[in-house]
Amino acid sequence: MRKLRWAMDAAGFWDLDLSTPVTLDGQARPVPGDPLPLGASRSPRLSMPGQVDFFQRFMAAPFVPSLVAGRGFLLQRALSLNLRENWFTTLLGQLNVQKLISSIRNKESVHPSESSWHQTVRRHLSDKSLYALNLCSELLLTPEDILLVSLEAHGDVKTARKKAVLHHKFPQHDLTVEAALPGLYIDQLGNYWDVPFALAFDLASVASESGISYHLLVNHNTGSPKQCQGQQPAKEIPPSLLPGLCAKGAVSLTKSVDLWRSEAPLLKMVQPYDILLSSPHISASGTLGSVVSAYLGENSIRSQSEDGLPAFKNFSLRAQGANAALSADLFASFSLTAQHGNFQKPYLDLTRLHARLLIPSGSNFISGAVSVARDLYKSQIPITEAIQAVCPNVMLSFQQQIAGPFSLRVDSEIAIDFKDFRPRVKNPVFALEHSLPVLGSAKAVAWYSPNQQEFMVELRFFES
Repeated sequence: MRKLRWAMDAAGFWDLDLSTPVTLDGQARPVPGDPLPLGASRSPRLSMPGQVDFFQRFMAAPFVPSLVAGRGFLLQRALSLNLRENWFTTLLGQLNVQKLISSIRNKESVHPSESSWHQTVRRHLSDKSLYALNLCSELLLTPEDILLVSLEAHGDVKTARKKAVLHHKFPQHDLTVEAALPGLYIDQLGNYWDVPFALAFDLASVASESGISYHLLVNHNTGSPKQCQGQQPAKEIPPSLLPGLCAKGAVSLTKSVDLWRSEAPLLKMVQPYDILLSSPHISASGTLGSVVSAYLGENSIRSQSEDGLPAFKNFSLRAQGANAALSADLFASFSLTAQHGNFQKPYLDLTRLHARLLIPSGSNFISGAVSVARDLYKSQIPITEAIQAVCPNVMLSFQQQIAGPFSLRVDSEIAIDFKDFRPRVKNPVFALEHSLPVLGSAKAVAWYSPNQQEFMVELRFFES
């Protein structure tokens, strides 16, 4: 749910930027894996300041709320300026409501004041640590080029965030060049990291439901990564965030098949709430691909947790030097989608289930399978790490219409607890979606992540 579906990717394999309320920019890159995941082809979308302005103008929302662990409840409001036909600037402001209320309560309990309630609130509102500002400017250079520049400052943080992003659309490719000071990353444990300077070059073929696609990503990091404030200290810095240059290229083949699709006509004179969710069907898709990764610098060093078992090393296609590394791997995914209803009727006209199996590393999968087979052949109990390597990552998504354009959605990973071999729900995300039929396929999504203790409201376009 927190992943931004920048491009229609039937396999859903690429690890995309994540939505996050931690910054006003609303985005965080995933920490690159070894050798996967890659970045994604990120075609232009509405910036977070632009989204808040949209909620104010067209959905009568005076403020847009969010929730961040360690900061509390926040309110955002935007002011937009159209400088020219091709130049848009938006100023997004944020108020930490929970911190404001706490400061008033704490001061009144220690030093009771005879001032009126309005005077007390006005005095506390002068505290600059309650506020954050993001100035975002979007310039349409040509019909194919968009330049986005943003500057973000928090009253309780000394370092300002700066970002510049250039999007270019080729006939069959998407190009993104991004520079961030600092770059915000999130690892698999939910820890946020700031890299002093991050530069990324991303070129990808336009995604399609079936066929061959390829992807090139070059990423350069400088400076020592630091964990963001207000989080529990992590055991180690992710090696891929250390200073250095990383280049990755991948080629994949995707095949999608409709197992069943309803041929019943839609209701006449009734527009579906979402055009992409208007056809009942059962479909499956599979992806098989390979990736080659090259590292130059400190980021070529692997952490102890990435080394795995000695039995796995024999199948790892990796060459390690003093300050460089080269690796190759396979990946695969399989997904199944089932939908009932046309999303036209006022009640319960959409039930959708999506399941996805991911094998992010073919070398680990083969190594684990060989290790399990060897142990079984010798009448030995397979080791837990080998069984984990064989088991694919499982992701489930369930969506149910409640009434009109409103629907509930739950996304979650399913992990096996190898102590008792029982499935466990991992990183669930709950969302309330409000489809916007006027825009064809768009929706306002309010999601909550219990593990991250984050809540956010955002717009999604052309996402099923």
